[in-house]
Amino acid sequence: MADTTSEEGYEAAAARLDRAFARLEASVRSLNGRMRAHSRIEADTQKLIGERARFASDLDKAAARAKRLDESAGEVARRLVVAMESVREVLTK
Repeated sequence: MADTTSEEGYEAAAARLDRAFARLEASVRSLNGRMRAHSRIEADTQKLIGERARFASDLDKAAARAKRLDESAGEVARRLVVAMESVREVLTK
């Protein structure tokens, strides 16, 4: 009878251990999945940071070009006014 009780205790302990190992294995699989997802997110974040820097640089270049164009347009407008005034003076003489 003592052997039966110890065998039942052993079997129960072995079953608990098997269940604990199964839960541990599931936890490890879940953790591995989360770590892979985290790695993908980190890689995507780094890619987005690089793209943001490139877009910021492109925007700075475009803003500088727009400023130069505005300055050129202002100079052209000023020269047109001077030219029109010169033509008016010539026509009035």
